[in-house]
Amino acid sequence: MFSAGTYIRRRRALKQAMRTGLLFFPGNDESPMNYPDNGYRFRQDSSFLYYWGLDRPGLAAVLDVDEDQAVLFGDDPTLDDIIWSGPQPALGEQARQVGVVATAPLAELPAFLDAALRKRRPLHYLPQYRAENRLKVEALLGIRAPHVNRYASPKLTRAVIDQRSVKTEDEVAEIERAVDVSFLMHTEAMRRARPGVVEQEVVGFVEGLAVSHGGYPSFPIIFSTHGETLHNHAHHRTMQVGDLVVHDSGTVSPLHYASDITRTIPVAGRFDERQRAVYQVVLEALEAAIAATRPGVLFRNVHLLACRSMTAGLKALGLMKGDVEEAVAAGAHAVFFQCGLGHMMGLDVHDMEGLGEEEVGYDAAVRRSDQFGLCYLRLARTLEPGFVLTIEPGVYFIPALLDRWRAEGRFTSFIDYDAFDAFRDFGGIRIEDDVLVTDGGCRVLGRPIPRTIADVEALCAR
Repeated sequence: MFSAGTYIRRRRALKQAMRTGLLFFPGNDESPMNYPDNGYRFRQDSSFLYYWGLDRPGLAAVLDVDEDQAVLFGDDPTLDDIIWSGPQPALGEQARQVGVVATAPLAELPAFLDAALRKRRPLHYLPQYRAENRLKVEALLGIRAPHVNRYASPKLTRAVIDQRSVKTEDEVAEIERAVDVSFLMHTEAMRRARPGVVEQEVVGFVEGLAVSHGGYPSFPIIFSTHGETLHNHAHHRTMQVGDLVVHDSGTVSPLHYASDITRTIPVAGRFDERQRAVYQVVLEALEAAIAATRPGVLFRNVHLLACRSMTAGLKALGLMKGDVEEAVAAGAHAVFFQCGLGHMMGLDVHDMEGLGEEEVGYDAAVRRSDQFGLCYLRLARTLEPGFVLTIEPGVYFIPALLDRWRAEGRFTSFIDYDAFDAFRDFGGIRIEDDVLVTDGGCRVLGRPIPRTIADVEALCAR
């Protein structure tokens, strides 16, 4: 964990933003795979980690803004806990490590909250993404579980998002630790992607690298010769000469800060002529988007810049036609780029989206579009120094989408469907880096991972 002073400062800043009220943070509990004693890997709620620092189940916390008091609720380890899990510090000792003096048994939490409600004190909590935590709030506050998020505090949600969006130097260092492990994961994948190798063999090695460096995958690994499927978690195909593999993976630092990197790998070690041409289109869009990323810029405009860059590139290859600006404005580019350019990064790989993607990625100045493709953009708001985000342009040839749009006669003045037919079996290409917005522009985080055609081919040939 960070120093106690870090968590004290975070809670102090939150109190200043809220001004009054009781702020309730239910921590996560164990989640069983198939019976109570066989649990999934425990992961504490990210906002709980951010303000309270303790990565263990069975906790809740209350920040009393008016009384200037922080209270951790939990239980000391029992003899059974020690027998099964080994010696563990008492709750009071753990609390002191994160700058908290007041602790109480978990059984006292209902009466504590009930007393506040009887006094009609304003009580704030964040939206809950786990069903068990909605049930917990129902039991404590009397709000039926299906309606818990309806009564979540917009003011607290906004305050937390504003604070967590701007990363400190310590947080950026943690993200870079994760990106540096991603360097190993991606360079080893490039070396191991060979004809005759089953995808899952590489996935197993890559996941093992994450674990061997003290982390675990920050999301289910994507490693597939069917890169046109944006979130493809199947790893059963045997790679062959001529295949392209989209490898999208990340890991977490010891403090749970995430990386998220994508590279596209030529299985035979070299891109063929078509692959080389499309890859260069995506790479130029990535470089243009990174160059345009700076404070004060709407990320939606960076997204649209990348769309125009790729549309122009595919027009030069004969796949798109007509005016590039008009094609992107109409949404014709979504035939090959169906998703958004990026998302926030931090303690979550899609940082804070458990609090609401609309709240994290948008604001009063920019609202979500209903246009196909653009509507999937997770981050559109004005960039600020300290934001960490992904930039991940891609070109995806999806036969079902091509067939639907062609049958409907959509965008025929911008899309050459006959030319696209020759790419039906192409798959997809995505290139992604993690970027810190700085005072004067941006910086790509971590050790550089090969991304030019020459560098990728040179590594794949080893």
